[in-house]
Amino acid sequence: MSDKAVLTCALTGVLTDPSMGNIPVTPEQMAEAAQQAWDQGATIVHCHFRDQRPGMGFLPTWDVEVVGAIIEAIKARVPGIIINQSTGVMGPDISAPVACLEALKPEMAACNAGSLNYLKQKSDGAWAWPPQLFDNPVDKVQQFLDVMNANDIVPEFECFDSGIVRSVALYKKAGMFQGDPHISLVMGVASGQPAKPEWVPLLKGEMLPGTHWQVICVGRKEVWDLQRKALEEGGNVRTGLEDTFYLPNGDRAGSNGELVEALAKITREVGREIATAEEARRILGLKR
Repeated sequence: MSDKAVLTCALTGVLTDPSMGNIPVTPEQMAEAAQQAWDQGATIVHCHFRDQRPGMGFLPTWDVEVVGAIIEAIKARVPGIIINQSTGVMGPDISAPVACLEALKPEMAACNAGSLNYLKQKSDGAWAWPPQLFDNPVDKVQQFLDVMNANDIVPEFECFDSGIVRSVALYKKAGMFQGDPHISLVMGVASGQPAKPEWVPLLKGEMLPGTHWQVICVGRKEVWDLQRKALEEGGNVRTGLEDTFYLPNGDRAGSNGELVEALAKITREVGREIATAEEARRILGLKR
């Protein structure tokens, strides 16, 4: 099924402020967004979880009951969809995302595969936010993988630069996880891999044989050129309001569904078929 492309929709981000647009927060909103994405061809939803208190949806939450209510609402609305749970936290304490993994056992979960100085500047050179380290040392990665392995959760290795891509091969050789790697090339972060299509085949060349991979791109116009290149190179692709607010023509997207519709159109233009949920499960080696 090498011609089949798996489409993922990231419904909302860890930093996405609901005041910026039609950002889903509540279980009902997340379920509606998942339905829209599914209807346009996405078979995986990457889920961050937001504080449910009125006016506080710009904050993340790891409350197991809240996370469970959101996941159950999505499953009730779209029974066949694949849940990919976010896990990223700063610092060594991973007990909160681990509690969600162990309680809810999603089919997939993000595993941030290396550290990054997370930086962004304003036009005058000032920092957009205080420079911060998104720390993912090997022992922290191993702790996440131990939990995922124990609960039959397939890790999605999020890689912010080329060295992190290469590290996944080292993790495999060290026996840190089972099965073929699933890598997400996170591109477009100012201090990480640039959103340049010519980088895609180079990064692909650093992956182990049998690796499943996709591109995640943060930005505007450059997002769509990069996704097209990934599809041409045989990769999978992701979009959603976590990654971009803008459609290929520059218009602001009104929903996750509009973004997935645009990505599905590019997929077909490249000559790839869109994988069904069951095909995606087989391609990615999901265990449930």
